[in-house]
Amino acid sequence: MIIPDLDAFEAISQRGRSALAWEVLRRDPAYQAAYSGLPAVPVAGVAADPAFVAKWGLHFR
Repeated sequence: MIIPDLDAFEAISQRGRSALAWEVLRRDPAYQAAYSGLPAVPVAGVAADPAFVAKWGLHFR
């Protein structure tokens, strides 16, 4: 039985497509591996590694 992630559902319903895109991305094993391979966790206001940004097409805020 699959148990729905009610917090994720609520975020998607309130925030729209970008929240849905984030949910899909954050559950992707390839993304998880790439993120865990970053030399340091991105700091708010500082761009992530350029290669990471180019591959995944996102930035951290």
